[in-house]
Order: sequence, then structure tokens, then C-alpha cells
Amino acid sequence: WVLAALALPAAAQISFYEREGFGGRNFTTAKPVGDFERYGFNDRASSVVVRSNRWEVCEHARFGGRCMVLRPGRYPSLAAMGMNNSISSARLVGGKMHVEEHRYAPPPVLVYDASRRPSEKVFQAPVVAVRAVVTHSEQRCWVEREQVSSTEANVPGAIAGAVIGGVLGHQVGGGRGKDVATAGGAVAGAAIGANVGRDSGPGYGQEVQRCTSVPSGGRPDYWDVTYTFKGREHRMQMSSPPGRTVTVNSSGEPRV
Repeated sequence: WVLAALALPAAAQISFYEREGFGGRNFTTAKPVGDFERYGFNDRASSVVVRSNRWEVCEHARFGGRCMVLRPGRYPSLAAMGMNNSISSARLVGGKMHVEEHRYAPPPVLVYDASRRPSEKVFQAPVVAVRAVVTHSEQRCWVEREQVSSTEANVPGAIAGAVIGGVLGHQVGGGRGKDVATAGGAVAGAAIGANVGRDSGPGYGQEVQRCTSVPSGGRPDYWDVTYTFKGREHRMQMSSPPGRTVTVNSSGEPRV
């Protein structure tokens, strides 16, 4: 459901969504908005799509408080940059205006323009596989008791961590098409802490806390879709699950 959409050129549009992953009500504009309260969207945005140009978003009305500059792209989680439910105003940044790097938000997910071109023929391509992708995870921890040989040296408490970040980029048509989307993914590494017992006997027990990353159970960040067209397999990423077919052009590129 679109809460408000201003009928202005799409090239300069920015869209704000009520929920992460571009869900819920949304508010779209192509001109500066000094107070989101006028549109009933003050402090409600959790994700953003910038179609083109750069936009400055601020936590207070009339561009006050903390501000951040967004490049063109998809921002599925404003919480990741500390701006969830905090935006009250937004405005375009002039094309020649210099912006210091520290004022930019983290790099966005690339936006692919899937709109139908003038006089372009479209076709229906069958979907052969769909994979829901959740890039956020939670940690689940438990405590185990281990038996440790007395011949081993006492092991101090330890914490090990690893962060795996992935950026997925898919191209349509086996490398001949344009990028459909890029999504960033990060999985928190397991943290292991060991508390060693003080018993000096032939063997002693120690309690070890172990943690593992598990899916959060929330809404998927995107759907990785595989479809076939003219005997070739193609892939794209979508913000919502597809039907049995997807719309493509004569080259197999997605269209809406």
C-alpha cells in the first residue's frame, strides 16, 4: 500500500519504507521534504531505495540533527547505519556539490532498472528455483561441561570470533546482461569462552560456553530466483517472492 507518492520524474525519486527489506507502507518523493510529519511518515522509515542522484536524510525536521548522504541504490536496513525510525527530512544533493566521505552512508545494494523500455516486447519465463536469503542472524549459546586431562596445561578463558561478509552479484544472461542486484551478507562468527576448573587431580571438568549463528526467523532480505529463457538459465534477486513465471525482454533481462 502506497501511503504517498508525488507524481514527479522517477529519475530523482527516493522511496522510504515502513519496514526493513522494503516492506509495509512507503512514501516516495522527488523533491525536498522539510518535515515528514506532513505526510504522516515522521520517524517511520526502516529501509530506503534511491533511484538516482544523491539524497541527504536527516533525523530532525528542516534538515537538522544527524544527517547522512545516500548514494543511488537499495538500503534494506536503516538500523544498520543507526537511522532506523529516525528520518524526519530529506533533500537532493546537488550534482557538483562536494560531500566529505565520512558523511556518506555505507555502500548500498545496486539498483537495476527493470522498467519496460518504449516499444519493447516482453515474454514470460518459467521460474525453476527460488531461494529465500536472510542476511541477518542471531546467536544461540549454551554451556557444556568438558573433561580435561591433567597432562594438559591450564587453558585460560578464550574468545574466538570470525565475521564472514559476502557480496552477491548476479548477471542476467550468462554475463551478457546487466546486474540485477547486489546484496551484502554478513554472518557473525561463533564466540567460544572457556573457564578452566582449578582441580589438580588426574582429570577435571570445565564449563565451556559455545555459541553458533542461527537464522533470525525474520522476513528474508531478498529472494534469489532462477528462471529459464530460450534454453538458457538466468538468475536475479527480487524483493518479494515470484510467481510461476517472471517477465523478461527478448534477451532474458527482467522487466516489470
